[in-house]
Amino acid sequence: MNSRSALYVGHVDHHRLHPKRHALRHRVYWLLLDLEELPDIGDSLSLFSHNAANLMSLHDRDHGDGTARPLRLQALDHLRAAGLDVDGVSVRLLCMPRVAGYDFNPLSVYYCSNASDQLIAMIYEVNNTYGGRHSYVIPVSGHAGNSADTVRQGCDKEFYVSPFMELDLSYRFQASLPGDDVSLSVQARKNDRVVINTSLHGRRHDLNDLNIMRLAVTHPALPIKVTGAIYWHALKLWWRGFAVNQAKPSTATTVTIVDPNE
Repeated sequence: MNSRSALYVGHVDHHRLHPKRHALRHRVYWLLLDLEELPDIGDSLSLFSHNAANLMSLHDRDHGDGTARPLRLQALDHLRAAGLDVDGVSVRLLCMPRVAGYDFNPLSVYYCSNASDQLIAMIYEVNNTYGGRHSYVIPVSGHAGNSADTVRQGCDKEFYVSPFMELDLSYRFQASLPGDDVSLSVQARKNDRVVINTSLHGRRHDLNDLNIMRLAVTHPALPIKVTGAIYWHALKLWWRGFAVNQAKPSTATTVTIVDPNE
Protein backbone atom coordinates (compact mmCIF):
# COMPACT_ATOMS: atom_id res chain seq x y z
CA MET A 1 0.00 0.00 0.00
CA ASN A 2 1.17 3.49 -0.84
CA SER A 3 2.89 4.91 2.25
CA ARG A 4 1.52 8.37 1.46
CA SER A 5 -2.01 7.12 2.14
CA ALA A 6 -3.13 6.00 5.57
CA LEU A 7 -5.80 5.87 8.22
CA TYR A 8 -5.74 8.23 11.20
CA VAL A 9 -7.67 7.38 14.35
CA GLY A 10 -8.28 9.97 17.04
CA HIS A 11 -10.74 12.61 18.17
CA VAL A 12 -12.19 16.04 17.50
CA ASP A 13 -12.67 18.72 20.15
CA HIS A 14 -14.87 21.82 20.16
CA HIS A 15 -14.60 24.44 22.89
CA ARG A 16 -17.12 27.27 22.58
CA LEU A 17 -16.06 30.27 24.67
CA HIS A 18 -18.61 32.98 23.79
CA PRO A 19 -21.32 33.91 24.50
CA LYS A 20 -21.40 30.87 26.78
CA ARG A 21 -19.12 27.91 27.26
CA HIS A 22 -19.88 24.62 25.58
CA ALA A 23 -17.52 21.73 24.89
CA LEU A 24 -17.57 18.37 23.16
CA ARG A 25 -15.20 15.57 22.19
CA HIS A 26 -15.91 12.70 19.81
CA ARG A 27 -13.86 9.71 18.65
CA VAL A 28 -13.42 9.70 14.89
CA TYR A 29 -11.12 8.50 12.13
CA TRP A 30 -10.02 9.82 8.77
CA LEU A 31 -8.62 8.59 5.49
CA LEU A 32 -5.54 10.30 4.10
CA LEU A 33 -5.56 9.62 0.37
CA ASP A 34 -2.99 10.51 -2.27
CA LEU A 35 -5.40 11.59 -5.00
CA GLU A 36 -3.09 10.65 -7.85
CA GLU A 37 -3.00 7.04 -6.64
CA LEU A 38 -6.61 6.88 -5.49
CA PRO A 39 -7.78 4.53 -8.29
CA ASP A 40 -4.96 2.08 -7.49
CA ILE A 41 -5.77 2.23 -3.78
CA GLY A 42 -9.36 1.24 -4.52
CA ASP A 43 -8.24 -1.64 -6.71
CA SER A 44 -5.85 -3.00 -4.06
CA LEU A 45 -8.39 -3.22 -1.21
CA SER A 46 -11.48 -5.36 -0.79
CA LEU A 47 -13.32 -3.15 1.72
CA PHE A 48 -12.61 0.27 0.20
CA SER A 49 -13.62 1.52 -3.24
CA HIS A 50 -13.26 4.68 -5.27
CA ASN A 51 -16.55 5.85 -6.83
CA ALA A 52 -18.22 2.53 -6.09
CA ALA A 53 -20.26 1.04 -3.26
CA ASN A 54 -18.36 -0.71 -0.47
CA LEU A 55 -18.07 -0.83 3.30
CA MET A 56 -15.94 2.33 3.01
CA SER A 57 -15.52 4.44 -0.09
CA LEU A 58 -14.67 7.84 -1.46
CA HIS A 59 -16.81 9.32 -4.21
CA ASP A 60 -15.52 12.35 -6.09
CA ARG A 61 -19.00 13.89 -6.06
CA ASP A 62 -18.98 13.95 -2.25
CA HIS A 63 -16.30 16.66 -2.40
CA GLY A 64 -15.17 19.54 -4.58
CA ASP A 65 -17.79 20.88 -6.99
CA GLY A 66 -20.06 17.88 -6.47
CA THR A 67 -19.42 16.36 -9.89
CA ALA A 68 -17.59 13.20 -10.95
CA ARG A 69 -14.57 15.21 -12.13
CA PRO A 70 -11.44 13.85 -10.41
CA LEU A 71 -10.70 15.74 -7.22
CA ARG A 72 -7.00 16.08 -8.00
CA LEU A 73 -7.81 17.98 -11.19
CA GLN A 74 -10.20 20.23 -9.29
CA ALA A 75 -7.56 20.95 -6.64
CA LEU A 76 -4.96 21.77 -9.30
CA ASP A 77 -7.39 24.23 -10.90
CA HIS A 78 -7.74 25.99 -7.54
CA LEU A 79 -3.95 26.20 -7.19
CA ARG A 80 -3.64 27.70 -10.67
CA ALA A 81 -6.32 30.25 -9.75
CA ALA A 82 -4.17 31.13 -6.74
CA GLY A 83 -1.21 31.78 -9.05
CA LEU A 84 0.76 28.65 -8.12
CA ASP A 85 2.84 26.39 -10.36
CA VAL A 86 1.23 22.93 -10.37
CA ASP A 87 4.02 21.05 -12.15
CA GLY A 88 4.85 17.97 -10.07
CA VAL A 89 2.34 18.87 -7.36
CA SER A 90 0.86 16.07 -5.23
CA VAL A 91 -2.45 16.41 -3.42
CA ARG A 92 -3.49 14.43 -0.37
CA LEU A 93 -7.00 14.57 1.02
CA LEU A 94 -7.82 14.08 4.71
CA CYS A 95 -11.49 13.25 5.18
CA MET A 96 -13.93 10.79 6.67
CA PRO A 97 -15.02 8.11 4.19
CA ARG A 98 -18.45 7.33 2.93
CA VAL A 99 -19.57 4.41 5.11
CA ALA A 100 -22.26 1.98 3.99
CA GLY A 101 -23.44 4.53 1.43
CA TYR A 102 -23.59 7.65 3.65
CA ASP A 103 -21.17 10.57 3.64
CA PHE A 104 -20.81 13.81 5.60
CA ASN A 105 -17.62 15.75 6.30
CA PRO A 106 -17.86 18.97 8.31
CA LEU A 107 -14.27 19.65 7.24
CA SER A 108 -12.01 18.01 4.66
CA VAL A 109 -8.41 19.15 4.18
CA TYR A 110 -6.26 19.02 1.04
CA TYR A 111 -2.48 19.11 1.52
CA CYS A 112 -0.83 20.34 -1.68
CA SER A 113 2.94 19.77 -1.97
CA ASN A 114 5.47 20.42 -4.70
CA ALA A 115 7.90 17.90 -6.20
CA SER A 116 10.28 18.51 -3.28
CA ASP A 117 7.48 17.59 -0.85
CA GLN A 118 7.23 21.15 0.42
CA LEU A 119 3.73 22.24 1.31
CA ILE A 120 2.65 25.01 -1.08
CA ALA A 121 -1.05 25.35 -0.26
CA MET A 122 -3.88 24.12 1.92
CA ILE A 123 -7.50 23.77 0.86
CA TYR A 124 -10.03 23.73 3.68
CA GLU A 125 -13.34 22.32 2.41
CA VAL A 126 -16.26 23.08 4.72
CA ASN A 127 -19.71 21.50 4.51
CA ASN A 128 -22.86 22.46 6.35
CA THR A 129 -25.94 20.35 7.01
CA TYR A 130 -27.99 22.39 4.51
CA GLY A 131 -26.14 20.94 1.52
CA GLY A 132 -23.72 23.84 1.04
CA ARG A 133 -19.97 23.56 0.54
CA HIS A 134 -17.21 26.16 0.55
CA SER A 135 -13.47 25.78 -0.05
CA TYR A 136 -10.84 28.17 1.26
CA VAL A 137 -7.72 27.90 -0.92
CA ILE A 138 -4.72 29.35 0.95
CA PRO A 139 -1.16 29.33 -0.42
CA VAL A 140 1.55 28.65 2.15
CA SER A 141 3.94 31.48 2.93
CA GLY A 142 7.53 30.31 3.47
CA HIS A 143 8.49 26.63 3.65
CA ALA A 144 6.86 23.64 5.29
CA GLY A 145 8.79 20.63 4.15
CA ASN A 146 8.02 17.99 6.76
CA SER A 147 5.62 16.98 9.51
CA ALA A 148 7.55 18.98 12.12
CA ASP A 149 6.76 22.28 10.38
CA THR A 150 3.68 24.15 11.52
CA VAL A 151 1.66 26.22 9.07
CA ARG A 152 -0.35 29.14 10.40
CA GLN A 153 -2.95 30.67 8.11
CA GLY A 154 -6.04 32.82 8.34
CA CYS A 155 -8.96 34.23 6.37
CA ASP A 156 -12.35 35.82 6.82
CA LYS A 157 -15.35 33.55 7.21
CA GLU A 158 -17.33 33.50 3.95
CA PHE A 159 -19.75 30.64 4.47
CA TYR A 160 -22.80 29.87 6.63
CA VAL A 161 -21.95 26.83 8.78
CA SER A 162 -24.13 26.85 11.90
CA PRO A 163 -27.20 28.82 12.99
CA PHE A 164 -25.34 29.44 16.26
CA MET A 165 -22.29 31.04 14.65
CA GLU A 166 -22.14 34.57 13.31
CA LEU A 167 -21.00 35.27 9.76
CA ASP A 168 -18.86 38.25 10.76
CA LEU A 169 -15.94 36.12 11.95
CA SER A 170 -12.42 35.25 10.90
CA TYR A 171 -10.62 31.90 10.95
CA ARG A 172 -7.14 31.05 12.19
CA PHE A 173 -5.76 27.68 11.04
CA GLN A 174 -2.77 25.82 12.44
CA ALA A 175 -1.70 22.64 10.65
CA SER A 176 1.25 20.41 9.88
CA LEU A 177 1.97 17.82 7.22
CA PRO A 178 0.63 14.40 8.25
CA GLY A 179 3.26 12.02 9.60
CA ASP A 180 2.99 9.57 12.48
CA ASP A 181 0.27 11.93 13.72
CA VAL A 182 -2.04 14.44 12.12
CA SER A 183 -3.29 17.56 13.85
CA LEU A 184 -5.21 20.66 12.88
CA SER A 185 -6.71 23.47 14.91
CA VAL A 186 -9.20 26.10 13.80
CA GLN A 187 -10.12 29.20 15.77
CA ALA A 188 -13.12 31.34 14.91
CA ARG A 189 -12.63 34.93 16.09
CA LYS A 190 -14.67 38.08 16.27
CA ASN A 191 -12.19 40.93 16.21
CA ASP A 192 -9.54 39.82 18.76
CA ARG A 193 -11.86 37.60 20.79
CA VAL A 194 -11.80 33.81 20.31
CA VAL A 195 -15.36 32.54 19.92
CA ILE A 196 -14.60 28.84 19.44
CA ASN A 197 -11.57 26.55 19.32
CA THR A 198 -11.86 23.42 17.19
CA SER A 199 -9.16 20.79 16.79
CA LEU A 200 -8.55 17.31 15.48
CA HIS A 201 -5.81 14.85 16.27
CA GLY A 202 -5.19 11.36 14.95
CA ARG A 203 -2.58 8.61 15.06
CA ARG A 204 -1.47 6.96 11.83
CA HIS A 205 -2.42 3.37 10.96
CA ASP A 206 -1.84 1.41 7.78
CA LEU A 207 -4.62 1.58 5.22
CA ASN A 208 -5.53 -2.07 4.78
CA ASP A 209 -8.60 -4.28 4.93
CA LEU A 210 -7.93 -5.49 8.47
CA ASN A 211 -7.84 -1.96 9.87
CA ILE A 212 -10.90 -0.97 7.86
CA MET A 213 -12.80 -3.90 9.38
CA ARG A 214 -11.60 -2.97 12.87
CA LEU A 215 -12.82 0.60 12.46
CA ALA A 216 -16.18 -0.62 11.16
CA VAL A 217 -16.56 -2.41 14.50
CA THR A 218 -15.07 0.18 16.88
CA HIS A 219 -16.52 3.26 15.09
CA PRO A 220 -19.70 1.97 13.41
CA ALA A 221 -21.64 4.24 11.03
CA LEU A 222 -19.23 7.11 11.68
CA PRO A 223 -20.68 9.75 9.29
CA ILE A 224 -24.20 9.10 10.59
CA LYS A 225 -22.97 9.53 14.16
CA VAL A 226 -21.23 12.78 13.23
CA THR A 227 -24.41 14.17 11.67
CA GLY A 228 -26.47 13.03 14.66
CA ALA A 229 -24.01 14.67 17.05
CA ILE A 230 -24.28 17.98 15.17
CA TYR A 231 -28.06 18.03 15.57
CA TRP A 232 -27.87 16.85 19.18
CA HIS A 233 -25.48 19.63 20.18
CA ALA A 234 -27.53 22.16 18.20
CA LEU A 235 -30.52 21.17 20.31
CA LYS A 236 -28.43 21.66 23.45
CA LEU A 237 -27.32 25.12 22.33
CA TRP A 238 -30.89 26.13 21.52
CA TRP A 239 -32.11 24.82 24.90
CA ARG A 240 -29.40 26.83 26.67
CA GLY A 241 -30.51 30.02 24.95
CA PHE A 242 -27.75 30.57 22.40
CA ALA A 243 -28.73 33.22 19.86
CA VAL A 244 -29.84 31.91 16.46
CA ASN A 245 -28.32 33.48 13.35
CA GLN A 246 -31.16 34.67 11.11
CA ALA A 247 -29.07 34.71 7.92
CA LYS A 248 -30.14 32.43 5.07
CA PRO A 249 -28.17 29.13 5.11
CA SER A 250 -25.67 28.53 2.32
CA THR A 251 -26.74 25.75 -0.06
CA ALA A 252 -24.35 26.43 -2.96
CA THR A 253 -20.85 25.17 -3.73
CA THR A 254 -18.40 28.07 -3.66
CA VAL A 255 -14.66 28.77 -3.48
CA THR A 256 -12.55 31.56 -1.97
CA ILE A 257 -8.96 32.08 -3.12
CA VAL A 258 -7.16 33.68 -0.19
CA ASP A 259 -4.16 36.00 -0.56
CA PRO A 260 -1.90 34.97 2.35
CA ASN A 261 -0.19 38.38 2.29
CA GLU A 262 -3.34 40.32 3.11
